[in-house]
Amino acid sequence: MTARDPGSPRTATRRVVVTGIEAAGAHGRGTAVMLRQIIAGETAFGEVDRFPTAGRRVHRAALLADAGTLLDELTDCVAGALTQAGLTAAERSDCPLLLAVHGDEPTEHGPLTRALPARTGLAGTARCYPTACVAGSTAVAEAATRIAGGELDRVVVAGGYLVEPVQFALFDAGRALSRDGAVRPFSADRQGVLLGDGVAAVVLEAAEAAERRDCPALAELAGWGRAGDAHHVVRPDPTGAGLARAITAALRRAGVVPAEVGYVNANANGSVLGDPAEAAALRTVFGARLAELPVSSGKGAHGHALEGSALLELAVTIGALRAGELPVQAGHRAVEPSCAGLDLVLGAPRRRRVRYALSLNAAFGGANTALLVGAA
Repeated sequence: MTARDPGSPRTATRRVVVTGIEAAGAHGRGTAVMLRQIIAGETAFGEVDRFPTAGRRVHRAALLADAGTLLDELTDCVAGALTQAGLTAAERSDCPLLLAVHGDEPTEHGPLTRALPARTGLAGTARCYPTACVAGSTAVAEAATRIAGGELDRVVVAGGYLVEPVQFALFDAGRALSRDGAVRPFSADRQGVLLGDGVAAVVLEAAEAAERRDCPALAELAGWGRAGDAHHVVRPDPTGAGLARAITAALRRAGVVPAEVGYVNANANGSVLGDPAEAAALRTVFGARLAELPVSSGKGAHGHALEGSALLELAVTIGALRAGELPVQAGHRAVEPSCAGLDLVLGAPRRRRVRYALSLNAAFGGANTALLVGAA
């Protein structure tokens, strides 16, 4: 079936839209600045100079030059997203924050969960998500559920990670980092992940509330889905069953059929086991059509930003839809047989206007999320 299935209506009672978004990472500060480079497939990896890496197997990451504290970078991104959304001081003071970070770290202004809303004029942090690679997408899904159900008119979701010595050491000791200093998603010669800085914030709002304010939507969050593998503490289910369920749930919530999806921003981080599992999930959902469905993963350009990844990648997905340009798969050199059949965006950005795109994320413990973005 190529048309929207009338037998699969939206389960949400209100449409959810994105009215503000801002991001920062190794490519620079500002969504527009980052987007140009990520779409072109420009990589941002270099030698780590933020802390000593002597004795480590790997010495490379994607770092934001002159990065401030996590509180500083989050403050800038939240402020930028709020300004783009055109929210007044009164509207900000009534808007809760959902925060995706590794933990409620102390700052000179108090705990992060208190300091950030105090700096940005938000109502407070309603919940903190420390669930690593799916932290931001889980927060987005919860925010969208509360807005769609009429509980709230708008929510700010923010998240971030700045590469630091503890997680770097853990990934290095676990032999998860790429020894050749590059991230090669879906490529036969992939050797693992590289960490990267990533901070982002989005304003999610009920479409009717945005319309009352005469605020244009940047995109629609048409659907969202979450599912667990229940397979292994760190290894993904090789069949991709959990991720396939998350994608299917997002499509069903939106009343969208697989044939309507025009791009997939994949989770793929260059790991030996994760990339084939994701390819299997995509085959399960899209079948033969997968051969003509453009796919790429931004981690080949900006690295893996842990709690900041999902929001950073959502920003890229929205930007790609708005620009009509699908990002190049950076780092790819040779086809991985277990990932064969994917229509990877290689060589140059692909100019294409699409109606719907998926942004996918997966984490240790078998957590999987899918966000379905619709063009505004």
